[in-house]
Amino acid sequence: MRKHSALLLGWLLLLNGQCVFGQSAQTVAAAKKEGGRVVLYTSMETFTADALKAAFEKKTGLQVDYWRGGSTEVLDRVLSEHRVGKPGFDVVAITGDHMRLMANEGALGKYQSPSLKAFAKDAIDPLLGARYRNIMYGVIYNKSMLKPGEYPKTLEDIVKPEYRGKLVMPHPTGHTLTTQWLASLDKIMPKARAEKFIHDLAAAKPVFAESIVPAADKVGTGELPIGITFARFVLTYNKQGANLDYVRDYNMLGDGQYINIGAKPPRPVAARAFIDFFLDEESMKIQAATGEFVNRKGVYPPLPDAEKIKFVQMYSFGKEDFETKKKEYQKIFFQ
Repeated sequence: MRKHSALLLGWLLLLNGQCVFGQSAQTVAAAKKEGGRVVLYTSMETFTADALKAAFEKKTGLQVDYWRGGSTEVLDRVLSEHRVGKPGFDVVAITGDHMRLMANEGALGKYQSPSLKAFAKDAIDPLLGARYRNIMYGVIYNKSMLKPGEYPKTLEDIVKPEYRGKLVMPHPTGHTLTTQWLASLDKIMPKARAEKFIHDLAAAKPVFAESIVPAADKVGTGELPIGITFARFVLTYNKQGANLDYVRDYNMLGDGQYINIGAKPPRPVAARAFIDFFLDEESMKIQAATGEFVNRKGVYPPLPDAEKIKFVQMYSFGKEDFETKKKEYQKIFFQ
Protein backbone atom coordinates (compact mmCIF):
# COMPACT_ATOMS: atom_id res chain seq x y z
CA MET A 1 0.00 0.00 0.00
CA ARG A 2 2.82 2.37 0.94
CA LYS A 3 4.61 1.51 -2.31
CA HIS A 4 1.54 2.35 -4.39
CA SER A 5 1.00 5.61 -2.46
CA ALA A 6 4.61 6.62 -3.07
CA LEU A 7 4.28 5.81 -6.78
CA LEU A 8 1.03 7.74 -6.99
CA LEU A 9 2.61 10.75 -5.26
CA GLY A 10 5.56 10.57 -7.63
CA TRP A 11 3.30 10.53 -10.68
CA LEU A 12 1.27 13.45 -9.32
CA LEU A 13 4.41 15.49 -8.76
CA LEU A 14 5.68 14.63 -12.23
CA LEU A 15 2.40 15.49 -13.88
CA ASN A 16 2.18 18.72 -11.91
CA GLY A 17 5.66 19.70 -13.06
CA GLN A 18 4.77 18.83 -16.65
CA CYS A 19 1.59 20.92 -16.41
CA VAL A 20 3.49 23.95 -15.14
CA PHE A 21 6.15 23.52 -17.82
CA GLY A 22 3.51 22.94 -20.48
CA GLN A 23 1.57 26.00 -19.42
CA SER A 24 4.75 28.10 -19.62
CA ALA A 25 5.60 26.71 -23.05
CA GLN A 26 2.06 27.41 -24.24
CA THR A 27 2.28 30.97 -22.95
CA VAL A 28 5.53 31.57 -24.81
CA ALA A 29 4.08 30.05 -28.00
CA ALA A 30 1.02 32.28 -27.72
CA ALA A 31 3.22 35.31 -27.10
CA LYS A 32 5.15 34.59 -30.30
CA LYS A 33 1.90 34.55 -32.27
CA GLU A 34 0.99 37.82 -30.58
CA GLY A 35 4.09 39.49 -32.03
CA GLY A 36 6.99 37.95 -30.14
CA ARG A 37 7.91 40.99 -28.06
CA VAL A 38 7.15 42.71 -24.76
CA VAL A 39 7.60 46.39 -23.89
CA LEU A 40 8.75 47.37 -20.40
CA TYR A 41 8.82 50.84 -18.87
CA THR A 42 11.12 50.96 -15.84
CA SER A 43 13.38 53.00 -13.61
CA MET A 44 15.75 50.11 -12.86
CA GLU A 45 19.44 50.50 -13.66
CA THR A 46 20.46 49.85 -17.26
CA PHE A 47 22.94 47.08 -16.44
CA THR A 48 20.25 45.19 -14.53
CA ALA A 49 17.68 45.65 -17.28
CA ASP A 50 20.19 44.54 -19.92
CA ALA A 51 21.05 41.38 -17.97
CA LEU A 52 17.37 40.46 -17.56
CA LYS A 53 16.64 41.23 -21.20
CA ALA A 54 19.42 38.89 -22.34
CA ALA A 55 18.32 36.07 -20.01
CA PHE A 56 14.64 36.32 -20.96
CA GLU A 57 15.34 36.44 -24.68
CA LYS A 58 17.67 33.45 -24.44
CA LYS A 59 15.15 31.43 -22.45
CA THR A 60 11.99 32.23 -24.40
CA GLY A 61 12.97 33.57 -27.81
CA LEU A 62 10.76 36.59 -27.12
CA GLN A 63 12.15 40.11 -27.57
CA VAL A 64 12.27 42.68 -24.76
CA ASP A 65 12.15 46.37 -25.59
CA TYR A 66 12.51 48.58 -22.56
CA TRP A 67 12.37 52.31 -22.00
CA ARG A 68 14.18 53.59 -18.93
CA GLY A 69 13.71 56.87 -17.14
CA GLY A 70 13.52 58.36 -13.67
CA SER A 71 10.51 57.38 -11.59
CA THR A 72 8.67 60.62 -12.35
CA GLU A 73 9.47 60.33 -16.06
CA VAL A 74 8.07 56.80 -16.20
CA LEU A 75 4.97 57.91 -14.32
CA ASP A 76 4.37 60.83 -16.68
CA ARG A 77 4.80 58.66 -19.77
CA VAL A 78 2.50 55.91 -18.51
CA LEU A 79 -0.25 58.32 -17.51
CA SER A 80 0.03 60.34 -20.73
CA GLU A 81 -0.41 57.22 -22.84
CA HIS A 82 -3.19 55.90 -20.62
CA ARG A 83 -5.17 59.14 -20.77
CA VAL A 84 -5.22 59.21 -24.56
CA GLY A 85 -6.02 55.51 -24.74
CA LYS A 86 -2.82 54.50 -26.54
CA PRO A 87 -0.60 52.61 -24.10
CA GLY A 88 2.72 51.58 -25.62
CA PHE A 89 3.86 49.49 -22.65
CA ASP A 90 2.91 46.01 -21.49
CA VAL A 91 4.70 45.91 -18.14
CA VAL A 92 5.89 48.61 -15.75
CA ALA A 93 8.46 48.27 -12.93
CA ILE A 94 8.90 51.28 -10.67
CA THR A 95 8.80 52.57 -7.07
CA GLY A 96 5.74 52.10 -4.89
CA ASP A 97 4.52 55.69 -4.58
CA HIS A 98 4.65 56.23 -8.32
CA MET A 99 3.04 52.85 -8.98
CA ARG A 100 0.18 53.78 -6.65
CA LEU A 101 -0.48 56.97 -8.62
CA MET A 102 -0.73 54.86 -11.78
CA ALA A 103 -3.09 52.42 -10.08
CA ASN A 104 -5.30 55.24 -8.81
CA GLU A 105 -5.76 56.43 -12.39
CA GLY A 106 -6.61 52.94 -13.61
CA ALA A 107 -3.42 52.54 -15.66
CA LEU A 108 -2.54 49.15 -14.13
CA GLY A 109 -4.11 45.73 -14.48
CA LYS A 110 -3.91 42.67 -12.24
CA TYR A 111 -2.02 39.45 -12.84
CA GLN A 112 -1.49 36.71 -10.28
CA SER A 113 1.72 35.11 -11.53
CA PRO A 114 2.51 31.52 -10.44
CA SER A 115 5.93 32.88 -9.43
CA LEU A 116 4.32 34.81 -6.56
CA LYS A 117 4.20 31.64 -4.45
CA ALA A 118 7.91 32.16 -3.59
CA PHE A 119 7.28 35.63 -2.12
CA ALA A 120 6.17 36.52 1.39
CA LYS A 121 2.58 37.72 1.66
CA ASP A 122 3.66 41.18 2.81
CA ALA A 123 5.62 41.61 -0.44
CA ILE A 124 2.46 41.31 -2.54
CA ASP A 125 0.18 44.32 -2.78
CA PRO A 126 -3.33 43.64 -4.15
CA LEU A 127 -3.26 46.96 -5.96
CA LEU A 128 0.39 47.36 -6.99
CA GLY A 129 1.48 43.77 -7.63
CA ALA A 130 4.72 42.20 -6.41
CA ARG A 131 7.26 44.24 -4.45
CA TYR A 132 10.12 42.48 -6.15
CA ARG A 133 12.98 44.37 -4.49
CA ASN A 134 13.74 46.81 -1.68
CA ILE A 135 15.89 49.85 -2.33
CA MET A 136 18.00 50.21 0.82
CA TYR A 137 19.44 53.57 1.84
CA GLY A 138 22.65 53.16 3.81
CA VAL A 139 26.14 54.47 4.38
CA ILE A 140 29.09 53.20 2.35
CA TYR A 141 32.74 54.01 2.90
CA ASN A 142 36.05 53.60 1.10
CA LYS A 143 38.38 51.47 3.26
CA SER A 144 41.39 52.64 1.25
CA MET A 145 40.83 56.22 2.40
CA LEU A 146 40.29 55.50 6.11
CA LYS A 147 42.25 53.64 8.75
CA PRO A 148 40.47 50.63 10.34
CA GLY A 149 39.83 52.58 13.53
CA GLU A 150 38.21 55.37 11.51
CA TYR A 151 35.48 53.28 9.88
CA PRO A 152 32.00 54.56 10.84
CA LYS A 153 30.04 51.90 12.72
CA THR A 154 26.55 53.44 12.79
CA LEU A 155 24.52 55.92 10.80
CA GLU A 156 24.83 58.47 13.58
CA ASP A 157 28.63 58.16 13.54
CA ILE A 158 28.89 60.01 10.23
CA VAL A 159 28.05 63.39 11.80
CA LYS A 160 31.01 63.24 14.18
CA PRO A 161 33.53 66.12 13.84
CA GLU A 162 36.23 63.87 12.33
CA TYR A 163 34.06 63.27 9.26
CA ARG A 164 33.28 66.93 8.61
CA GLY A 165 33.71 67.65 4.90
CA LYS A 166 34.41 63.96 4.14
CA LEU A 167 30.82 62.97 3.42
CA VAL A 168 28.77 63.02 0.21
CA MET A 169 25.00 62.64 -0.06
CA PRO A 170 22.29 63.24 -2.66
CA HIS A 171 20.86 66.75 -2.53
CA PRO A 172 18.46 67.00 0.44
CA THR A 173 15.89 69.10 -1.40
CA GLY A 174 16.74 68.54 -5.07
CA HIS A 175 16.56 64.73 -4.86
CA THR A 176 13.06 63.63 -3.85
CA LEU A 177 14.03 60.21 -2.51
CA THR A 178 16.59 61.78 -0.17
CA THR A 179 14.00 64.27 1.10
CA GLN A 180 11.76 61.29 1.81
CA TRP A 181 14.62 59.45 3.56
CA LEU A 182 15.40 62.39 5.86
CA ALA A 183 11.72 62.76 6.74
CA SER A 184 11.46 59.04 7.56
CA LEU A 185 14.41 58.78 9.94
CA ASP A 186 12.07 58.74 12.93
CA LYS A 187 11.00 55.27 11.82
CA ILE A 188 14.43 53.87 12.79
CA MET A 189 15.31 56.12 15.72
CA PRO A 190 13.38 58.24 18.25
CA LYS A 191 11.99 61.45 16.79
CA ALA A 192 14.15 63.75 18.92
CA ARG A 193 17.29 61.87 17.85
CA ALA A 194 16.22 61.97 14.22
CA GLU A 195 15.76 65.75 14.36
CA LYS A 196 19.13 66.19 16.04
CA PHE A 197 20.80 63.94 13.47
CA ILE A 198 19.43 66.00 10.57
CA HIS A 199 20.75 69.24 12.10
CA ASP A 200 24.11 67.60 12.88
CA LEU A 201 24.24 66.28 9.32
CA ALA A 202 23.80 69.80 7.95
CA ALA A 203 26.53 71.04 10.32
CA ALA A 204 28.90 68.35 9.00
CA LYS A 205 28.97 70.24 5.69
CA PRO A 206 28.37 67.29 3.35
CA VAL A 207 29.10 67.53 -0.36
CA PHE A 208 25.85 67.35 -2.32
CA ALA A 209 25.52 65.17 -5.41
CA GLU A 210 22.72 65.31 -7.95
CA SER A 211 21.35 61.88 -7.03
CA ILE A 212 22.15 58.41 -5.70
CA VAL A 213 24.59 57.20 -8.36
CA PRO A 214 26.83 60.33 -8.44
CA ALA A 215 27.04 60.15 -4.64
CA ALA A 216 28.16 56.52 -4.78
CA ASP A 217 30.60 57.33 -7.59
CA LYS A 218 32.45 59.87 -5.46
CA VAL A 219 33.09 57.18 -2.85
CA GLY A 220 33.84 54.43 -5.34
CA THR A 221 36.41 56.52 -7.20
CA GLY A 222 38.06 57.77 -4.00
CA GLU A 223 37.02 61.42 -4.25
CA LEU A 224 35.41 61.25 -0.79
CA PRO A 225 35.60 58.49 1.82
CA ILE A 226 31.97 58.26 3.03
CA GLY A 227 28.62 58.48 1.28
CA ILE A 228 24.89 58.21 1.92
CA THR A 229 23.58 56.13 -0.95
CA PHE A 230 22.34 52.61 -1.68
CA ALA A 231 24.20 49.86 0.20
CA ARG A 232 24.24 47.73 -2.95
CA PHE A 233 26.83 49.97 -4.60
CA VAL A 234 29.50 48.33 -2.44
CA LEU A 235 29.33 45.38 -4.84
CA THR A 236 29.17 47.55 -7.94
CA TYR A 237 32.39 49.41 -7.22
CA ASN A 238 34.26 46.51 -5.62
CA LYS A 239 33.85 44.62 -8.89
CA GLN A 240 35.68 47.54 -10.50
CA GLY A 241 38.58 47.25 -8.06
CA ALA A 242 37.45 49.53 -5.23
CA ASN A 243 37.64 48.59 -1.55
CA LEU A 244 34.26 49.58 -0.12
CA ASP A 245 32.15 48.41 2.76
CA TYR A 246 28.88 49.51 4.31
CA VAL A 247 27.82 50.51 7.82
CA ARG A 248 26.05 47.63 9.53
CA ASP A 249 22.87 49.41 10.58
CA TYR A 250 20.52 46.48 10.17
CA ASN A 251 17.33 48.57 10.11
CA MET A 252 17.56 50.36 6.78
CA LEU A 253 15.05 52.80 5.37
CA GLY A 254 14.08 52.37 1.78
CA ASP A 255 11.38 52.09 -0.82
CA GLY A 256 9.89 49.11 -2.57
CA GLN A 257 9.92 48.61 -6.31
CA TYR A 258 6.97 46.85 -7.88
CA ILE A 259 6.22 45.16 -11.18
CA ASN A 260 2.78 44.98 -12.74
CA ILE A 261 0.94 44.55 -16.01
CA GLY A 262 -0.69 47.50 -17.75
CA ALA A 263 -4.46 47.97 -17.71
CA LYS A 264 -4.64 47.51 -21.48
CA PRO A 265 -1.33 45.99 -22.57
CA PRO A 266 -0.92 45.74 -26.37
CA ARG A 267 0.69 42.32 -25.85
CA PRO A 268 -1.00 40.78 -22.77
CA VAL A 269 0.33 37.23 -23.21
CA ALA A 270 3.93 38.39 -23.58
CA ALA A 271 3.41 40.63 -20.55
CA ARG A 272 2.38 37.67 -18.41
CA ALA A 273 5.28 35.58 -19.70
CA PHE A 274 7.74 38.34 -18.81
CA ILE A 275 6.34 38.84 -15.31
CA ASP A 276 6.48 35.07 -14.69
CA PHE A 277 10.16 35.11 -15.65
CA PHE A 278 10.94 38.34 -13.83
CA LEU A 279 9.69 36.98 -10.51
CA ASP A 280 11.17 33.53 -10.96
CA GLU A 281 14.39 32.29 -9.34
CA GLU A 282 16.70 32.86 -12.31
CA SER A 283 15.77 36.52 -12.64
CA MET A 284 15.88 37.13 -8.90
CA LYS A 285 19.38 35.64 -8.68
CA ILE A 286 20.56 37.81 -11.58
CA GLN A 287 19.31 40.90 -9.74
CA ALA A 288 20.69 39.80 -6.38
CA ALA A 289 24.11 39.23 -7.93
CA THR A 290 24.27 42.96 -8.72
CA GLY A 291 23.52 43.77 -5.07
CA GLU A 292 19.74 44.06 -5.21
CA PHE A 293 17.73 43.15 -2.10
CA VAL A 294 15.08 41.05 -3.82
CA ASN A 295 12.07 39.64 -2.01
CA ARG A 296 12.03 36.08 -3.32
CA LYS A 297 12.51 33.82 -0.31
CA GLY A 298 16.08 32.63 0.25
CA VAL A 299 17.71 34.88 -2.36
CA TYR A 300 20.17 37.48 -1.04
CA PRO A 301 22.81 39.76 -2.56
CA PRO A 302 26.43 38.64 -1.96
CA LEU A 303 26.96 41.38 0.63
CA PRO A 304 28.25 40.29 4.05
CA ASP A 305 25.37 40.02 6.54
CA ALA A 306 22.77 40.88 3.90
CA GLU A 307 20.34 38.38 5.40
CA LYS A 308 20.34 40.34 8.69
CA ILE A 309 19.15 43.61 7.17
CA LYS A 310 15.57 44.59 7.92
CA PHE A 311 13.79 46.72 5.34
CA VAL A 312 11.85 49.67 6.79
CA GLN A 313 9.45 51.33 4.36
CA MET A 314 9.81 55.11 4.18
CA TYR A 315 6.76 57.32 4.64
CA SER A 316 4.62 57.90 1.58
CA PHE A 317 4.31 61.57 0.71
CA GLY A 318 2.08 63.56 -1.56
CA LYS A 319 3.14 66.66 -3.45
CA GLU A 320 2.23 69.03 -0.60
CA ASP A 321 4.14 66.90 1.92
CA PHE A 322 7.26 67.03 -0.22
CA GLU A 323 7.01 70.79 -0.62
CA THR A 324 6.69 71.24 3.14
CA LYS A 325 9.71 69.05 3.86
CA LYS A 326 11.81 70.66 1.16
CA LYS A 327 11.20 74.10 2.67
CA GLU A 328 12.14 72.74 6.09
CA TYR A 329 15.40 71.18 4.85
CA GLN A 330 16.23 74.23 2.77
CA LYS A 331 16.40 76.22 6.01
CA ILE A 332 18.38 73.57 7.86
CA PHE A 333 20.98 72.82 5.18
CA PHE A 334 21.34 76.16 3.38
CA GLN A 335 20.53 78.98 5.80
